[in-house]
Amino acid sequence: MANNSKNKKNNEKDESLGKFILDVVIMMAIIIGIYYLLFSFVFSNETVSGPSMQPTFENNDRLIAVRHFQPERNKVVILKAPDEPDALYIKRVIGLPGDMVTSKNDKIYVNGKQLPEPYLNNHYETAAHKEGELYTANFTLKKRVPKGSYFVMGDHRDVSKDSRYFGFVKRSALLGEVKVRYWPFNQMKIF
Repeated sequence: MANNSKNKKNNEKDESLGKFILDVVIMMAIIIGIYYLLFSFVFSNETVSGPSMQPTFENNDRLIAVRHFQPERNKVVILKAPDEPDALYIKRVIGLPGDMVTSKNDKIYVNGKQLPEPYLNNHYETAAHKEGELYTANFTLKKRVPKGSYFVMGDHRDVSKDSRYFGFVKRSALLGEVKVRYWPFNQMKIF
């Protein structure tokens, strides 16, 4: 009798352990599936490459962007590079459809009103001013931002390749809006 009782308990333990392992495997498959779906259709995981958004973003910063968004002025976006196949750029939306954008004496004006740009208060801008140079070269768009297009600029204005060089960006080229910097950990930030 005691042997049957012992065997029964061992069988129950084996069944319990097998069920636990199966539950863990199923749970891991579900979690991996959800992660895959979220990062295929809702979010994108990006790495910054280059200095065009300094000091807001540095080379090798890791970001999460939302794929479905409505572009807004001063928001940071990931876009298909219009001048480099298979490359992505990170830029800030400055001009919306119908806007007239002008830069004069290091101030950006949209439709005649100065655009607040607190993200430009940095050592790069200060260094340019100390050397008697403009951080953002003067320009005036020849025409308003077309319907369905956007005017984008990098925060490191004197080195950024942006709409001043490659022109307006179509809405279809804007792939995501940056929401989180998660690397480096000590500079984690929600945008």
